[in-house]
Amino acid sequence: MSRATRRDLDTRIEFMEGIVRRDPDYVDALQLLGDDYTQRGRFPEGLRVDERLACLEPQNSLVFYNLACSCSLTEQYDRALVALEKAMNLGYRDFAWLAKDPDLKKLRAQPIYRAFREKLRRLKKKNG
Repeated sequence: MSRATRRDLDTRIEFMEGIVRRDPDYVDALQLLGDDYTQRGRFPEGLRVDERLACLEPQNSLVFYNLACSCSLTEQYDRALVALEKAMNLGYRDFAWLAKDPDLKKLRAQPIYRAFREKLRRLKKKNG
């Protein structure tokens, strides 16, 4: 990542943090902030944002998918799998992205992911 890109991300993060300080339940701002934290490699902060979003948006499959990604990036694989299963139960179906998402790379390498991969195959067949 270039120096200019890092600087731009840091500026966006600072701006969004200010908005979220004023309105901690502002979902759109939290989503942008979480994405920026992840892009900047600030995974623990991104995880905290995703945990907050999961409380604010408990029926949003993408929120739980992103929580799974943050858990994977912070090497909390059991939590990542629980969040990913919840995302699937809520309707997340982008199987192609799930198979290649770099944020889930570490999770996909874990033995606990094998059983989940089998569930995915059955779900893909069901959704045809």
